[in-house]
Amino acid sequence: MKVKIENTRLVKPLYQGTTPRTSDYVPLSVFDKVTYNQHIAVIYAYNPPTQSNAAIELGLRKALAAYRAWAGRFGEDSGGNPIILLNDGGIRFVEASVDYALDRTMLLKPSPFLLSLHPDLKGVAELVQVQLTRFSCGSMVVGFTAHHHVADGHSSSNFLVAWGQATRGLRISPLPFYDRMIFPPRNPPKIEFQHCGAEYIPRNFKKTYPMIDYNIDDVVIHKVHYNAEFISKLKAKASTNTKRFTTIEALLAHLWRAITRARALNQSDTTRLRISVDGRSRLNPKVPNEYFGNLVLWAFATTKVKDLLHEPLSYAAKLLHEAIIKVNDDYFKSFIDYANHEVKDEVPNTESSFDPILWPNLEVDSWLRFPFYDLDFGCGGPYIFMPSFSPVEGMVFLLPSFLGDGSIEAFVPLFQQSLTTFKQICYSLD
Repeated sequence: MKVKIENTRLVKPLYQGTTPRTSDYVPLSVFDKVTYNQHIAVIYAYNPPTQSNAAIELGLRKALAAYRAWAGRFGEDSGGNPIILLNDGGIRFVEASVDYALDRTMLLKPSPFLLSLHPDLKGVAELVQVQLTRFSCGSMVVGFTAHHHVADGHSSSNFLVAWGQATRGLRISPLPFYDRMIFPPRNPPKIEFQHCGAEYIPRNFKKTYPMIDYNIDDVVIHKVHYNAEFISKLKAKASTNTKRFTTIEALLAHLWRAITRARALNQSDTTRLRISVDGRSRLNPKVPNEYFGNLVLWAFATTKVKDLLHEPLSYAAKLLHEAIIKVNDDYFKSFIDYANHEVKDEVPNTESSFDPILWPNLEVDSWLRFPFYDLDFGCGGPYIFMPSFSPVEGMVFLLPSFLGDGSIEAFVPLFQQSLTTFKQICYSLD
């Protein structure tokens, strides 16, 4: 099935009233600098009837006026510090078509076909790219890519909701909170935690690869649907007499064990799970939910394989719980002080940005609380939302199911040789 590119152009903000100066800029915060230096791509699918391309483009221009950074470009200030130039350079807008009806099964199963539904992610000057692909049946697929240095998933989902509001002729609400200078270091600094090895690694760090016969071409992405009933049973199994764990703690404990077993790791190996933690509600004072930028650090849970597999599910859930609650106000402020005073010959520890094989570790991006499904252009919300095809072994995505019934979709990239075992045990409560 061939995707035909009909038109490519730059789309710029549409301002109501006075046009702002194009010489302004936004400095990157310490949280922006430490995240992934890459575009992240997502896919939406809509049933017919759908809004016209012209109306969607107009809504996009209005949304860009409120979220101006997306239309800018990366640059440096006079001191060589990274900034976002608010030059209104515009975003890439692509119109495409397919001379076939959209087969839903093509989107329900992650595959390289998804890469044709959004612009390329490499060597891109624009900070956002949009592709509207029309199918002969009237269905529409929206491919959206955004550079992670500009904003995290929380901020990106807010922008997407605003795009839908503007397309429907509504006032954008809430407006983004832009001040990235609200994270000053303390004087004197108070560094209470180990940040080298967590958010940063030495510049000359060399990963020791495991002795495996697989390569990146062997990676497949398997989507697992966990319904609400299974999740309820999983939480009950993970619970103890004194502790009940959250949905994400119980589910990740289960996935960590199942993936580790499917990988057939040695009992003496150490495995680590890394999950992002949003700081908006953890910092004191709290940061508004409308904050636009990155405000995420990571929690790390580490254990020996033999303990992970032979101890009860509550063991893994407890490890995750303790790791997540550790990333609190004290931890965020310690990171701010470290990033401003102690970083010398170190680089951000965004392992999956440059390493397609995370074995024996896992990295988890949870999108369970983001309103991605609220992108409504005026003809209803999407019937599918999903990440694009990203075959990084061990990089797991969690999304709420499009069914809206409390179920969860897990996108699990594994080596083909591990997939058979994983399929056999991914629903096991033993």
